[in-house]
Amino acid sequence: MKIRCAFYKHRLGHRFFLFSLSLLAVCLLKLVYLKVTVRDSIYIEPYGITFGLSRIHDHRHDINCTAIYELDPVEIGKALEMRQKVSVDVDDDSTVSLTSDCQTFLTTRGYNEVPASDAERSFPLAYSLVVHKNAPMVERILRAIYSPHNIYCIHYDQKSSPAFVRAMRNLAHCIQNVFIASKLESVEYAHISRLNADLNCLSDLLISKVKWKYVINLCGQDFPLKSNYELVMELKQLNGSNMLESSRPSELKMQRFSFRHELKNVPYEYHRIPVKTKVAKDVPPHGIEMYIGSAYFVLSWEFVNHISSSQVAKDFLSWSADTYSPDEHFWATLVRVPGVPGQISRSERDVTDLKSKTRLVKWNYLEGNLYPACTGTHRRSVCIYGVAELRWLLNYGHWFANKFDPKVDPILIKCLEEKLMEKRQYVQTCN
Repeated sequence: MKIRCAFYKHRLGHRFFLFSLSLLAVCLLKLVYLKVTVRDSIYIEPYGITFGLSRIHDHRHDINCTAIYELDPVEIGKALEMRQKVSVDVDDDSTVSLTSDCQTFLTTRGYNEVPASDAERSFPLAYSLVVHKNAPMVERILRAIYSPHNIYCIHYDQKSSPAFVRAMRNLAHCIQNVFIASKLESVEYAHISRLNADLNCLSDLLISKVKWKYVINLCGQDFPLKSNYELVMELKQLNGSNMLESSRPSELKMQRFSFRHELKNVPYEYHRIPVKTKVAKDVPPHGIEMYIGSAYFVLSWEFVNHISSSQVAKDFLSWSADTYSPDEHFWATLVRVPGVPGQISRSERDVTDLKSKTRLVKWNYLEGNLYPACTGTHRRSVCIYGVAELRWLLNYGHWFANKFDPKVDPILIKCLEEKLMEKRQYVQTCN
């Protein structure tokens, strides 16, 4: 009897051991989802991609970003083929988990080790990030632009998922110089709410203890093309002037603000957008001359501080409330108002997206003429970049680019991260 009892206890113990071993294996597999060994360190991969910054021991995922940058046709071909097989997870919960332990998050993602030169420390920058989904990508953008002496405002959409909100709040909790906008909008496409989101961040940034020199706004599909040091060097050359698009409007674009628009439900992608009515608008207040541009800007502290108390700017904002996509004419117009800090004179020629370095956007109808072909895919006539465009992106001269999507080409984003990291390390070596 004792022998039989001992036998069953042994079998039970053996089963428990196997169960524990299986459970441990599952846990390790889940950790592989978040962690990839790169050389001698651990790199947290928010997307669960199973290849590292440049070389992983598994030859199937051996990515050589330097060869891709040097336009090696074999390496580019391999990367283009591989991206079809890579499974990319953009689950917001993964970023919530990633940021649940701040010390581990900051150490593993390298936020505590970002180098900064004296030139950078004496020229802090501010950022307004207006985002609404894909927390892993937002974290990667933040990490790519991060410097310990800069200041970062995150505005998330009131309609964002609870997991995305938690992820953004965790980022702000973990990183000392990151904060959530004090006032949040429910952002609708081409609506005044999009402009207000940036304005809310700008208001908060003006009262920040960080005495920043320029503010830059980004969205969740942007990515930097310059290191913080390179950006500072170029911004210093602006000498207080602003960098943004500002062009005279075409007849078609004038329709956006010549008639009142009402926010209505529509049976396609955006669900709610401003729709043109037959009601003509009054002329802009204060004799303002209209210009158009984009939603993206690089603005000096002096300019932002000026418009925050300017009655002209306040009246123009109110007038713009029922126009279509006011963020694409608000900044472009105000920067032309005589007397504003860093103004662009009305006598100057149009500042197009080719001249403004704020954002590199590749439109499909310009490919083959101004731009090389898109090697990713297109969404609403805009290229979502592919890995074969790595060299072109880094050498074109712009500071940021749009659009990037890890589901379209995660390898490109990985290689951009690697090249920016190399630039950071070079500055650290030189200092």
